[in-house]
Amino acid sequence: MFYWLARALVAPLLRAVYRPWVSGAGNVPAKGAAILAGNHLAVFDSVFVPAVLRRRVFYLAKADYFTGRGLKGRLTAGFMKGVGMVPVDRAGGAAAVASLEKGREILERGHLFGIYPEGTRSPDGRLYRGKTGVARLALEVGVPVIPVAMTGTNEAQPAGRRLPKRVRIGIVFGEPIDFSRYRGQEADREVLRDMTDQIMYQIMCLSGQEYVDVYAATMRARLASGAPAPASEGPTDAPGDHSRPADLEPLIAPPEDNTSDGPAL
Repeated sequence: MFYWLARALVAPLLRAVYRPWVSGAGNVPAKGAAILAGNHLAVFDSVFVPAVLRRRVFYLAKADYFTGRGLKGRLTAGFMKGVGMVPVDRAGGAAAVASLEKGREILERGHLFGIYPEGTRSPDGRLYRGKTGVARLALEVGVPVIPVAMTGTNEAQPAGRRLPKRVRIGIVFGEPIDFSRYRGQEADREVLRDMTDQIMYQIMCLSGQEYVDVYAATMRARLASGAPAPASEGPTDAPGDHSRPADLEPLIAPPEDNTSDGPAL
């Protein structure tokens, strides 16, 4: 109940301030479980996606957001719960396993589960190599993966900026990817890598981002230390064995009179 109340308050505010445009919302099923796999540009990506869909979307968030003290801590915890965030302990070696277990529980209840295959925010707006957890989860539960492309959120709230600025936000939902042909191959690392590369390729085609074949966390650490990326880890055409379409351009907003084509806000 609190989720829908929070959404009723947040969605009009987002619409007024950021004028979000949506494309492909009809690709999200009206019922049944599915994974929404998107690029990750800013902290509040996870707020915009649920706000533009009629169905509830669950994302994972650091448990710290739910344990803060004082008025600010309680408000933060209430907001995170209200917008569908699920607490998970991301510390320690079992963090990835715990995250997948939470995701599995959500999907097995027939819900939409949002996940960022890059594992963390892009350090520079480019698209980075996906982690294979999303592929393993899709196979184990037997659900489709819907690629999602965000644009503008990294400009609205760059890393280190506390208060977002007004920038138009865009969300594009791609066609569902059916991986049922791989069922039973959850332990095959090559299959998981191929599936993940397919997902990242579709995200790249939707977003038009430049692709870099290295994990975002690795690049973030390297940039923080001041070390340049080796030539072997520079931009590549596309994930896996795919080739980047010659006419692929960065995602831009459509004309003002065509801001949405599906159930949004």
